[in-house]
Amino acid sequence: MRRNAVRLILAGLVALAAVLTGVAAPAQAAAPDSPAVTYTNPIAEKRADPHIYKHTDGYYYFTATVPEYDRIVLRRATTIQGLSTAQEVTIWTKHSSGVMGAHIWAPEIHFIDGKWYVYFAAGSTSDVWAIRMYVLEGSGANPLAAAWTEKGQIRTTWESFSLDSTTFVVNGVRYLAWAQRNPAENNNTSLFIAKLANPWTISGTPAEISQPTLSWETVGFKVNEGPAVIQHGGKVFMTYSASATDANYCLGMLTASATADLTDPASWAKGSQPVFRTNDATSQYGPGHNSFTVSEDGRSDILVYHDRSYRDITGDPLNDPNRRTRVQKLYWKADGTPDFGIPVADGVTPKRLSSYNYPDRFIRHWDYRARIEANVSPLADSQFRVVPGLAGTGTVSLEATGFPGYYLRHKNSEVWLEKNDGTSGFASDATFYQQAGLADAAGISYESYNYAGRYIRHYNYLLYVQTPSTATDKGDATFYAQ
Repeated sequence: MRRNAVRLILAGLVALAAVLTGVAAPAQAAAPDSPAVTYTNPIAEKRADPHIYKHTDGYYYFTATVPEYDRIVLRRATTIQGLSTAQEVTIWTKHSSGVMGAHIWAPEIHFIDGKWYVYFAAGSTSDVWAIRMYVLEGSGANPLAAAWTEKGQIRTTWESFSLDSTTFVVNGVRYLAWAQRNPAENNNTSLFIAKLANPWTISGTPAEISQPTLSWETVGFKVNEGPAVIQHGGKVFMTYSASATDANYCLGMLTASATADLTDPASWAKGSQPVFRTNDATSQYGPGHNSFTVSEDGRSDILVYHDRSYRDITGDPLNDPNRRTRVQKLYWKADGTPDFGIPVADGVTPKRLSSYNYPDRFIRHWDYRARIEANVSPLADSQFRVVPGLAGTGTVSLEATGFPGYYLRHKNSEVWLEKNDGTSGFASDATFYQQAGLADAAGISYESYNYAGRYIRHYNYLLYVQTPSTATDKGDATFYAQ
């Protein structure tokens, strides 16, 4: 009783001191709105330009460019990871002659007004580079078993190289965005947008909203292509791919207000730098031609894209079959803009760990010292792969996303990020038991492998391995995976 009374008095004094000094007391967190997701990359080998669509029937539908460029394939599964092993069905094959007879590229599947639609690009047997956009319509609940009808070519302002059509709805209006060569410009493709009268017919005059003019958009080829749209916080974000389809391939982004006239080029602002690009540390090269989907619980946005696991390509990149489909969580900054981070290493996707006592602060490394901090930039400094423990079964180790082979480890009770030196001492210091959160069982606490009863906790925002005794200690040793 006396001990409890003392704790109450101390808690009151701490709260009073916080008020008098203007320092906010820790705000105990609720479980995050967007919890961590875990996938293992790659999702599919030799599948480029991936598009994953989550339907209301509980299935994910996946289509992508096959390296033979001769057909359209579909898979479905109830989970994103399940797409890796799902049966693949060919729903349409290129024509033996004439239009739609070559270079079958970048299919997307959508469900519109009770029917399935696949958008794709194709060349002709008489001119494989006469790439145009086409649409298939399918009826029935399951598109893998649907009867597909060719709705023909999507007609635009010019009969010129055009591809990568995607459709989306903003404020009840359906739009089409695509890439096309404007004959008046000295580049390969620019981005266009128009309203749709129906799923295969443009309404009105298309608007050109982006040209490849920046240095990172014009390496090898002057390219803006592969538009994809995600909406958040009253904004419309359109990612697109730029430069040649080798290691220089990358993602840029346009931004518009959801209440603006999206067919007015002035409504769109282009970012000055890529939002997603090659990363040597994680061995991911030429990430691009993305789409967006959502996690199984609908609470996380998922970035879908392709890349290669090596930089150097022999010959034309279009003849290299090894672009793979990959996924990872998309995060959102405090200002409401997306944070793509870096293309993560192959294998299990990383997580972020937020503090129970300070919900806006995440575990991160800074000059190799581990701490908690808000608004972490770059994002990868606050992402860790939870991998099997280096020292023992039933344990985990926390590997830095941007520094593969570097792990959180304790030394002299402090937590640092260091490269695995292969010794048993390092392995023990970098290994933890993942326990239910000490302050909230919905969270996580990490108990030291070689010092039982000691946990990773933050104190004055730095991380230590200590024995928690008070409620505050236990809160400091509790984290949520995001």
